[in-house]
Amino acid sequence: MSLGRLLAIARKEALQLRRDRRSLLLAFLLPLLLLVFFGYAVTLDVAEIRLAVLDQDRTAESRRLIEAVVASGHFGVERWLEGYGEAGEELAAGRVAAALVVPPRYTRDLAAGKRPAVQLLVDGSDANTATIALGYAEAIVAAHGAGVTAARVTPPVTARIRIRYNPELRSRVMMVPALIAVIMSIIAAMLTALTIAREWERGTMEQLAATPVGRVEVVLGKLLPYAVIGVIDVTITIVAGMFLFDVPLRGSIPLLALLTILFLTGALGLGIFLSAALRSQMLATQAAMIATYLPAVLLSGYIFDIGSMPPVVQGITYLIPARYFVTVARGIFLKDVGLDVLWPEALAMVLFATAGLGLATRFFRKEVG
Repeated sequence: MSLGRLLAIARKEALQLRRDRRSLLLAFLLPLLLLVFFGYAVTLDVAEIRLAVLDQDRTAESRRLIEAVVASGHFGVERWLEGYGEAGEELAAGRVAAALVVPPRYTRDLAAGKRPAVQLLVDGSDANTATIALGYAEAIVAAHGAGVTAARVTPPVTARIRIRYNPELRSRVMMVPALIAVIMSIIAAMLTALTIAREWERGTMEQLAATPVGRVEVVLGKLLPYAVIGVIDVTITIVAGMFLFDVPLRGSIPLLALLTILFLTGALGLGIFLSAALRSQMLATQAAMIATYLPAVLLSGYIFDIGSMPPVVQGITYLIPARYFVTVARGIFLKDVGLDVLWPEALAMVLFATAGLGLATRFFRKEVG
């Protein structure tokens, strides 16, 4: 392999890329747009749950309970109900997401040392909001009940809960580092999916076939400009994530850079492989989207917990490269872990980069016809 020939191919690809303003726009603007769009639109946090309240006790103690629920900041009272039947009507109409029902003997049961049952009706058609609402309500009512009985009962055990790495439990802190993996797997594969196919469609493959340049030199030469673009895109995405979404970067920047380059190499190699195998820009772009977008979003752990998936699907996730980079990004960003923890993911990305380059080289043919 000749370094001079490799750099000549890289220069030729860079010149073609510079003339293709649409590809440059896609390369530099789309990652930032995807980060902003997904970062703001895709969130598991529930800011204020619309609540209806039926206070059947109507005492100072029941009002203190309702005030505690509202003061938490997780619930906002939208409706005050007069009867139990109204709760179902409000939930069915979608005007509220939950209804709090305080029983008529609430204060008397508290005074008698009993544990009154406060009911929360939740709209389960939105499972995520329903689960979060139940968790918030249980914690608020438990804290309020502990305060009410503190004067009479001393708890034998006190729980002190400390949340590591994301103490505010903000979903964006968890999702933005993983989003970098999703965006880069999509962009890298889509950009390089055009390279070889463009040569065939424009009729310039004949000129390339007449040169003494080897297959490895062509593949690496075409990959190099996009690798530089990918590193710039990752840098922009990381800086934007830190400043726009206040995501901390606690770990090693050199380690993140090294593993990012490995991941980009595999993703770029995958795109070149699709371009060489299909020889059509349209088909290669569509195949790149199918091969990267859906697996990266659904099977990487970016949104959905892999441990909660069926065993068969969990097995399939081991074939998704974005799964490993999601773990790497979260580990370095949030936990400050090093290669001693992330070596399995690093090894998987080395294999991914090797497979991507190997497939691209294997399927690229200089022969015409």
